[in-house]
Amino acid sequence: MGSRLLFATSFRAACLPLISPRVLCPCALSLPTVAVLSVRGLEASSGGRLSAVCTRFDLLSRGAFSVVRRCVKKSSSQEYAAKIINTKKLSARDHQKLEREARICRLLKHPNIVRLHDSISEEGFHYLVFDLVTGGELFEDIVAREYYSEADASHCIHQILESVNHIHQHDIVHRDLKPENLLLASKCKGAAVKLADFGLAIEVQGEQQAWFGFAGTPGYLSPEVLRKDPYGKPVDIWACGVILYILLVGYPPFWDEDQHKLYQQIKAGAYDFPSPEWDTVTPEAKNLINQMLTINPAKRITADQALKHPWVCQRSTVASMMHRQETVECLRKFNARRKLKGAILTTMLVSRNFSGKLSLFPFLLSF
Repeated sequence: MGSRLLFATSFRAACLPLISPRVLCPCALSLPTVAVLSVRGLEASSGGRLSAVCTRFDLLSRGAFSVVRRCVKKSSSQEYAAKIINTKKLSARDHQKLEREARICRLLKHPNIVRLHDSISEEGFHYLVFDLVTGGELFEDIVAREYYSEADASHCIHQILESVNHIHQHDIVHRDLKPENLLLASKCKGAAVKLADFGLAIEVQGEQQAWFGFAGTPGYLSPEVLRKDPYGKPVDIWACGVILYILLVGYPPFWDEDQHKLYQQIKAGAYDFPSPEWDTVTPEAKNLINQMLTINPAKRITADQALKHPWVCQRSTVASMMHRQETVECLRKFNARRKLKGAILTTMLVSRNFSGKLSLFPFLLSF
């Protein structure tokens, strides 16, 4: 317990000198990596077939690799986000990745998932029409709230589990569950949490376990992926466990500046619930985390089972309503730290003119 408290203290201390997340541009931080586009050419074009059904192509965000425009469907006046891809710049492998992601996105229709509404191909370009998601990241919204409790964390993970359960029912594994991919539909109070970015998602056969390659984000990787063992749907539940831990105290269960040491912690399942911050968290919340962060994937709780856990489905009577001010403060530092890392990575990708992970999803939109 003493070593865990030292870890928690050192993580918080490491976050202190970081710059405020307000200084960083949200567009640069959630850069979808597709083939390099001719931005000037894209700004001049809205697409013939797309123009036939949509109007008002306002520029929402622009980066080295893509342009995202707000568009309005003529028949309903509904707003969407249109992602424009220059298909002439894609390699054969990139084409396959984008086709797979589009195929997966077309399968998923759930209120807690950013939905792909249309896919339009024209010579040289491809237009993908998604939900217009304007609420920003869930984690950024939490630190702006005046009140945040364990019950609120339960409500958040409930929505995340709903999205994960939906994709698992369709035999899809996301493989990259993390705060950056948890968005809010709007800035309205109580807006739905939406799971985004299926760039690393794969299709599996039922409960199939196989080696699908090394994919994900370091702090959210499961032990089986790090061991290069066969894996499947349980990897998403492990990531949910990491996210839930952060939602409750504002820092992750596994952390080290040395990536090798971080991976050793994860493979050993070396986490605990140090005082004083965990003293005010209910046993039921800790129980759910333990079931999510079970090293053996065969014994790990499923999304469907987690939705039936008392802390999730009976939160009004089980989860604490106490305001968690220290959690909010720690989460603010955690957000700043990951944003800084994201900005550094983006700079590296742009400077190397490297596309990295392909993704159809639009930039995180923040107004």
